[in-house]
Amino acid sequence: MRYSKLFGKTSKNAPADSDSANARLLEQAGFVDQEMAGVYTWLPLGLAVLRKVEQIVREEMNALGANEIFMPSLQPKEYWDKTQRWDSVDVLFKLKSQTKKDYALGCTHEEVVTPLAKKLMRSYKELPFAVYQINTKFRDELRAKSGVLRGREFRMKDMYSFHANEADLEAFYARALDAYVRAFARCGLNVKVVQASGGVFTDKISHEFQALTDSGEDVLIACNNCSFGQNSEIATAKEGDACPQCGATLVKTKGVEVGNIFNLGTKYTDAFEFDFTDSESKRQRVLMGCYGIGTSRLVGAIVETFHDDKGIVWPKSVAPYLVHLVPLKSRDEAAQAAIDKAVSDLETGLAEIGIEVLIDDRDIQAGAKFADADLIGCPLRLVISERTLGANAVEWKERNSAEAQTAPLDGLVDKIVEWLQA
Repeated sequence: MRYSKLFGKTSKNAPADSDSANARLLEQAGFVDQEMAGVYTWLPLGLAVLRKVEQIVREEMNALGANEIFMPSLQPKEYWDKTQRWDSVDVLFKLKSQTKKDYALGCTHEEVVTPLAKKLMRSYKELPFAVYQINTKFRDELRAKSGVLRGREFRMKDMYSFHANEADLEAFYARALDAYVRAFARCGLNVKVVQASGGVFTDKISHEFQALTDSGEDVLIACNNCSFGQNSEIATAKEGDACPQCGATLVKTKGVEVGNIFNLGTKYTDAFEFDFTDSESKRQRVLMGCYGIGTSRLVGAIVETFHDDKGIVWPKSVAPYLVHLVPLKSRDEAAQAAIDKAVSDLETGLAEIGIEVLIDDRDIQAGAKFADADLIGCPLRLVISERTLGANAVEWKERNSAEAQTAPLDGLVDKIVEWLQA
């Protein structure tokens, strides 16, 4: 991708009303554009990151054996009446059609997936099964804030599992928890798995996945030595206590919730009278689990975790481009021709092995190009200039390193592959 052709560019100025690192950097670096409070357009750079995050999540859900579906956002009021949540979910967007019917814009999909599963399940032998989607959700937040961390329109992966008995549900729940930890680790995050209340979803204990950051809105009581953590709202431990798992001192910290999982029991299958006939011809109620990851929120959490005073520092796994190629202009025609050829050859060589490259082809000062490269945050910056070509080399600088080095042009593609695998 030539930067001159990229839709959406960097800005010298941060948004005046930005209240978090992701709100400032994602917009200033040209990843998103704010339409209104809590609503963003995802520009090409941001969409590239979002798609990579969602693909990681998709792969982990598929590995659990879940089937991907895509459910409507427009939901009939009668489903929400059945679960008695039409008036109890305060963030629910409610619409009245010109046909006089009432609808909700989906902030979650239990009210859709439960009758869907009841309609399509033919036999108890189909249990257990799980379905998931990656979809846009809507929540009527009174105070949308912190960039893409808390929005009124956002992306989410939500999965729902259906089971014949509690033991089977608990076994899948544990597998899903492990899959979540893997997904977040692949995105570069080290998360705390903390106990929390079920909120409006269930009266059972749930688990939240918290990315630790000073800008987080959740207060946690957590251990820095092991995985133990609790949301302070329901915590049985307090700051300064000994960790019940390892004995280390518990501390108070902040986190961004990037996922949660719930044992729903029969809360929704009771509402829709979703039963099955078992092998002994007895009627049994289906049990459910629910598993959510805010994928657009996850992008914001990654930025909150990986940035410095110059810009974003993307992990390799979710970067919009792995390589940011910065050719510097020469006044000498022959030297410029050599630079152009080196850029083209490197672009072709990397494309042949599937490595994405962002090429800054603008005719501007080197300092401005370097500043934008730092702001955008691709993992590797390669500079090609008359000076570097004189040594048959490029300047190699990793975004998470303060020092630049030279790397020979010969074998450069192989060196990049080795770096990616490190």
